[in-house]
Amino acid sequence: MQQQAVVAKQFGNTASAYLTSTVHAQGADLTRLRDLAASLPKRPVVLDLGCGAGHASFAVAPVAESVTAYDLSPEMLNVVADAARERGHHNLVTRQGNVASLPFDDASMCMVITRFSAHHWLDVPAALREVRRVLKPRGMFVIIDIAAPETPLHDTTLQAVELLRDGSHVRDYRRSEWTHMLSEAGFSSEPGDGWKLRMQFDEWTARMRTPAERVTAIRSLLRNAPEETRRYFAVEADDSFTIDSSIFIARP
Repeated sequence: MQQQAVVAKQFGNTASAYLTSTVHAQGADLTRLRDLAASLPKRPVVLDLGCGAGHASFAVAPVAESVTAYDLSPEMLNVVADAARERGHHNLVTRQGNVASLPFDDASMCMVITRFSAHHWLDVPAALREVRRVLKPRGMFVIIDIAAPETPLHDTTLQAVELLRDGSHVRDYRRSEWTHMLSEAGFSSEPGDGWKLRMQFDEWTARMRTPAERVTAIRSLLRNAPEETRRYFAVEADDSFTIDSSIFIARP
């Protein structure tokens, strides 16, 4: 099965769980997104890439002219459309597609956002070039995602855990990698604050319906990781752990 199909299937099966997930539905970063959208000179036309259950779209909708929630998974988009109607976000529309080939005109978006999605993208450089193409000259691109550690030992552990939990995982990128990829795509960028996210183990694996044998493998990996890695991720007795998140604000 090709990677795009894996992503669509994984999140189609778990769409509703992401709408109610505390990790995704809450966070000061959602308030930051809304404030950034409100700071633009006029109400922006916003594109939310890999929108998932729509939390980033819902955050900016009250201050936007329009929001397009864009995702590979039709089931996710159905969840977003239903929730948008319930919340009164009548300026929000959904569109299905691949981030590496956007069906939008050049310079048509005031703001492009993506939250906890880019680690599933098969070709991030291609997606960044597409964002650069559709963004207006004075537009804003905001990336929020898990940040891989710069230390290779910890990085390798994180990628292994993520892939075991979710077959659609591609890579959590280091902050230094984001800076490089954005520069290569023609953006100037500034890394914003980083923060910690606690992954409650049972909830984290249940949300993705991780098979039992993979749950066992993740537990074994975390419990047998080097002590410095266990400290870095603050692994707890029940195998819950903490990971880094970060925000980047980029402009063409």
